[in-house]
Amino acid sequence: MRANESWRELLKSLQTLCRRVQEEAGRQRVEREQRDPEIRWTPGALNLLDYLALRREDLRALQEALADAGLSSLGRAESHVRDALERVIGVLAAATGAPDAEHPAKAHALDRVCAHRELKVHSENLLGPAPEGRSTRIMVTIPGERAADEAFFRDLLQGGMQLARINCAHDGPDIWKQMVENLRRASAATSLPCRIVADLPGHKLRIGALPMVPGVQHLRPQRDRLGRVQEAAHLRVYWDASQEAGGAPHFLPQSPSALPEPGEVLLLRDARGKWRALTVEGVRGQELELSAQASVYLINGCPWHSRRRPHCRGEIRGIPDEPVDIRLRQGDRFWLHGDAVDPVPSLADGAVAAVPCSVPAILPKLQLGQQIWIDDGKMAAQVVRVGEQRVLLQVTRAKAGGTRLRPERGLNVPGLRLDFPPLSTEDRESLRVMAPLVDIIGLSFVESPESLLALRRALLEYGAEGLGVIAKIETAEAFRRLPDIVFSGIGHQPLGIMIARGDLAMELGPERLAEVQEEMLWLADAAHLPVIWATQVLESLAKKGIISRPELTDAAMAERSECVMLNKGPYILEAVHSLDDILRRMEGHQRKKFALMRALHWS
Repeated sequence: MRANESWRELLKSLQTLCRRVQEEAGRQRVEREQRDPEIRWTPGALNLLDYLALRREDLRALQEALADAGLSSLGRAESHVRDALERVIGVLAAATGAPDAEHPAKAHALDRVCAHRELKVHSENLLGPAPEGRSTRIMVTIPGERAADEAFFRDLLQGGMQLARINCAHDGPDIWKQMVENLRRASAATSLPCRIVADLPGHKLRIGALPMVPGVQHLRPQRDRLGRVQEAAHLRVYWDASQEAGGAPHFLPQSPSALPEPGEVLLLRDARGKWRALTVEGVRGQELELSAQASVYLINGCPWHSRRRPHCRGEIRGIPDEPVDIRLRQGDRFWLHGDAVDPVPSLADGAVAAVPCSVPAILPKLQLGQQIWIDDGKMAAQVVRVGEQRVLLQVTRAKAGGTRLRPERGLNVPGLRLDFPPLSTEDRESLRVMAPLVDIIGLSFVESPESLLALRRALLEYGAEGLGVIAKIETAEAFRRLPDIVFSGIGHQPLGIMIARGDLAMELGPERLAEVQEEMLWLADAAHLPVIWATQVLESLAKKGIISRPELTDAAMAERSECVMLNKGPYILEAVHSLDDILRRMEGHQRKKFALMRALHWS
């Protein structure tokens, strides 16, 4: 009798909650239609209204009571809110003998199966088909230096990549076009689909360009604690300048010479004037694989000759220039300018360097005491003086030995609204070049519905209104206005949400990121929109070839998204293989928030 009474109380609470959700969703629909007459009420948009109304309530006590009664606690109701409520109400009504008139009809509600189908369709429309064996796709950022390397793209596709990201903040139109051309060729050659994303630069605050100095390539063999070589250093080079180097140096012979053979030794005088022996380990076409048993510093112009064929000699070319090295320590001061400047001039105010800012318009908005994060949190600084078109910053956080200040690295200014036009001049130029060539546009620094509207108009202007769009959520303001952004874009073209965790961590604080990324996953699920999980996924593996335990756990969590983005690095192929393996293993254990209980065998 007592249990039956408690179920009646639960039924009454749920009926009241369901009515409040319906009323609030209806009110919100009217308000949004008044603000945006072009809003499209897809099943996902309607369910998102219900979800936002539901999440205005504190449901924790009700959830505990439902779970204690052996009923659904509504903890996985994001994609089908009304149906989830009505099904539990239906069970309670049947159990307590309540007449049908006392609980809402559920015939109109979108159920879990239909919601899953909606998400699947939207994901395929934007991201392409998922590979067999996993539902989460892999997106890889393509390095500009590999633009001409079709074999590299084939390896990525065969390793598990489904989407290729071209970062339009770097390189230029010629390199972008070369990437697209070779990606299409690789896709055709492997019969593996590949969607191409053009990621617009946006009003990204960055360290500007720094002066270039001759590049140095350091070969360093691995040694044990006694200094004995355990593994030789390896280097990939090309034999002549007629080959596309893909970032590798050229060994230019002075006169036409036959290719070296495996085992042949090339003697080289390095940048320090020391003679070093490089052994040819393998030859593939015009490409040589060399090894060194001692440390070597390579610069353009280093002379070399074959030990066996003294007449075969030449010099090294093709090592790219690199930015001047500026290393800052905690307490150091440096100027951030609106114009290009000499990076290490004679400076007053205790400053040790001066660097340009990519968006000078931000400088007048900075106030004394404002915190600035640099390069995804690798360095932090505080404004200590404000001048005309420049600010003096003092480093408040850096590595013990100093942190290198690199060009094109991001600046995050927590709490500061940018208030820039939705599309920058660079965005429009990138669209003009890339819209006819790619499948998806990544819109950087979306902060309002106006951003998506401006992009739609620009795509219409270039005859590319059918392209998919990824709204990159990178700032605190974008997170705050995420529902508005979703409502403004849903139904107009294939749409997805990127959780740009690096920028969000700097904007909202690293501690809050864990909470925020969950909330964004839930909201996108409610709208039946695919999520791209981005920033620092398997970063140590991609950049250093070493995987860390926290990265493994993070990559496993990414299975709840529809796509995971990997950034570029020397070991990106290894990162793709590892991520593919992790996602396939997690496929049988997790779907969104739903833990799947496949059979386990402990022995």
